[in-house]
Amino acid sequence: MSLWDKYGTIQGRLDNVKKLINRDPLGVEFDDIMGRTRGRIGNREIILAGTNNYLGLTFDEDCMAAAKDAIDAHGTGTTGSRVANGTYTEHVELERALADHFGMPSCIVFSTGYQTNLAAISGLTNADDIIFMDADAHACIIDGTRLSEASTIRFRHNSPEDLDKRMSRVKEKKGEFFVIIEGLYSMFGDIAPIDEFLDVTHKHGGYLYIDEAHSYGVFGETGCGLAEAQGVMDRVDFIAGTFSKSLASIGGFCVSKHPEFEIARKVMRPYLFTASPTPSNVSAALAAVGKINSNYGNSLRQNIWDRATQLHKGLADLGYDLCAEPSPVIAARRPNEVICAMEWNWLLENGLYVNLAVPPGTPQSSSLLRISLSAAHTEDDVNQIIQKFAELKKVQPQLMENLMKLAG
Repeated sequence: MSLWDKYGTIQGRLDNVKKLINRDPLGVEFDDIMGRTRGRIGNREIILAGTNNYLGLTFDEDCMAAAKDAIDAHGTGTTGSRVANGTYTEHVELERALADHFGMPSCIVFSTGYQTNLAAISGLTNADDIIFMDADAHACIIDGTRLSEASTIRFRHNSPEDLDKRMSRVKEKKGEFFVIIEGLYSMFGDIAPIDEFLDVTHKHGGYLYIDEAHSYGVFGETGCGLAEAQGVMDRVDFIAGTFSKSLASIGGFCVSKHPEFEIARKVMRPYLFTASPTPSNVSAALAAVGKINSNYGNSLRQNIWDRATQLHKGLADLGYDLCAEPSPVIAARRPNEVICAMEWNWLLENGLYVNLAVPPGTPQSSSLLRISLSAAHTEDDVNQIIQKFAELKKVQPQLMENLMKLAG
């Protein structure tokens, strides 16, 4: 027996795909990122349609200038945790700006979006509590529940009715009920009925925690996310988000309507024992918050929704099986991971980068060609994306023939 024997199954899957497409589909290297919607691999220019750069702010001049100024003022790294030597003026300013944006009294900033859920979920719950988690929850939510001492019960995806049944079955309640959902789900692009989840959660005396990582910035009148868009933000107990999508940086945050949330800083291990976000990352995110909560942010949101509607219709008209209604995330189901990988590779070879999404990282063991749009995409960009998928339709018989030859 070897340390590496346990990786045999996944290594076999990867080897099979690499044999078909002559590349590692999970290790694509870009030789250059030329802008918000273009990259380069070798001599080939690629349309980027899988970056989660929803508002296209990674190349915004004000965000870049803020990051550069922060480096000049406070250096490249903090080298310490928030409770040691790692709290700078930038961290406090960003927490105030996010709390003000959401109209909530408390906000805590973390080093990554992943750590946000690890820290907040484990720090807010203990052994007497019960966590109710959507069945399609992201890996960082799952890992947050594993780090917690609370019991965890999964409920059917996007089903307030199933949540109600499972909460009703708990006969003895020692601690608190803690319900975790997402706003926009990152793989299928479907959205949660937050108002219904609030009704169920609060009926049973629980707290609702929403991960708005993929919905912050693109939903809501001021970009606060789906809770704002559905008019229920003042009823939500906790909202988590990330800097690595609409905020064009690296880090994460959790806001709460409960001012007592501040005490959680003293117990959240992924907050206490990791270096704080760099001044440049925090300052870029702070500049992005200002962009989101402005008329400019409104124009960005309008464009990404126009492009989402355009792309969804174009792919549906081509006959692709799409997972959800129009949103900034549009995913097409494919028959299996091998066919999906071959089609993904053909698109990349022909100038279009989308995400290859396969089990175990997808709901219902789905194999997906996943697109995440950006407000920086133009109408012509989306027409080009649609055209690439139309051309893919035409070559699918040839791809299948090639697959049969390799298998035979």
